[in-house]
Amino acid sequence: MTRSAGTTSGSPKVGGLYRTVWRWHFVAGLLALPFLVMMATTGGIYLFKPELDHWIYRDLQTVPARSQAPASVDQVIERAEEKLHGRVLEYTPSTSPTQAVRLLVRASDGRALTAFADPYDGHVIGATDYGGILQTIRKIHSLQRFGFWASCLIELTAGWTLLLVISGFILWWPRGGKGGVISIRGKPHGRVFWRDLHAVTGAVSGLVILFLALTGMPWSMFWGNHFQEWASRANLGEPPPPAEVTPTWLLTATVPGAPHGPHGSNAHVVPALPWAMEKQTPPHSSVPPGTSPITLQVALTRFRSLDVNPGASITVPEGPAGAYVATWRPDRAQDTRVVYLDQYTGNLLADVGYSQWGAVAKGVEWGIAVHQGQEYGPLNRYLMLAGCLAIILQAAGALVMWLKRRTPGTFGFPPAPDSRGSALAFLVLVVAIGVLFPLVGASLVIALVVKVLARSAREQKMRAS
Repeated sequence: MTRSAGTTSGSPKVGGLYRTVWRWHFVAGLLALPFLVMMATTGGIYLFKPELDHWIYRDLQTVPARSQAPASVDQVIERAEEKLHGRVLEYTPSTSPTQAVRLLVRASDGRALTAFADPYDGHVIGATDYGGILQTIRKIHSLQRFGFWASCLIELTAGWTLLLVISGFILWWPRGGKGGVISIRGKPHGRVFWRDLHAVTGAVSGLVILFLALTGMPWSMFWGNHFQEWASRANLGEPPPPAEVTPTWLLTATVPGAPHGPHGSNAHVVPALPWAMEKQTPPHSSVPPGTSPITLQVALTRFRSLDVNPGASITVPEGPAGAYVATWRPDRAQDTRVVYLDQYTGNLLADVGYSQWGAVAKGVEWGIAVHQGQEYGPLNRYLMLAGCLAIILQAAGALVMWLKRRTPGTFGFPPAPDSRGSALAFLVLVVAIGVLFPLVGASLVIALVVKVLARSAREQKMRAS
């Protein structure tokens, strides 16, 4: 978003504060842009998940419409478990005559599978790894596919992006010159053209990029997890406990012979709940002696009587105290609904919606829906896509601009400010970001230590010579 790079013809003279901001902008770009480009690319693809998912798996998701009555839900479950040698955890009904039933299955070896079944006769059409290709793209986008420490880079990237955008706006801000504010000067072979393209594109898209970075933070496995726990403890996230609860209710009963524990492959198989309810202790079923649980078919009928959306996913109970859970997660966060039923009686245990969430949870869920291009329809999706494309264009412009500016054989680091006073003025913002995002603060400390050590080494070398 840099508008000028020092004193040039037609540009106002810049001082120490400008050079300080420029150096921080340069460093933030080095650290954030490679990850931002990856996230922009994968995020732009994931915005079109429904269309791409259907295109890739259309042979699994589509069935010929028939006049015969559909198979019972319990028959579909039985055939799927027999075919895939596992246990169905979640059942998503078909909502049209040509749509297959979607199942989340945990195989006996611990693998998670997304399976599709014909609703008319219950036979399994096929199965993929959990979520298929788009789930892989999502895990790459959030870096969760590469483990905990890789996911922590989400926080680092978001923090440095915050600094990148704010410093970019400061550099772009008009200082008497007109070029590079809303117009682009020069020709593509010149550096001024790329500098202005970088600045104007950044000025137009900066707020969208900042929004994408901040609303992506709930996926961070460090900051996001701690923030979620804080919101829950402060009653700003989850709603009050619905009905009777028990802290010992098991969310993930293991399949015999399957790996288990925090490092086992079962950890990611639990059906997803809204962010607002992930830390909530769920209601549990009463366990009357000698009573058998109701079937999924009966539970589905009961959910329908409660006006739960026909497309809601139904999670089957885990363990003797588990409950049937219907989760409806449409595009609009405000329409989300989670309903719990006692697995023995079918009685309603809880009916939780957006209005019952805390203030923080509402904001986070709304931000996630907008981030994924869902909340406000096509306009929302294409605005987020524009932000992704702007990130890629910004990165390309920054690279070309740097190559044209630097002297061959040098790294091209921006010149240091004339005085330390201007550096201290901007340091307040840097420290604030480091406090807001602890991992960013840790990276700043590491960078400072490296800088001090490098300066000490240079001074020692000069004294020795």
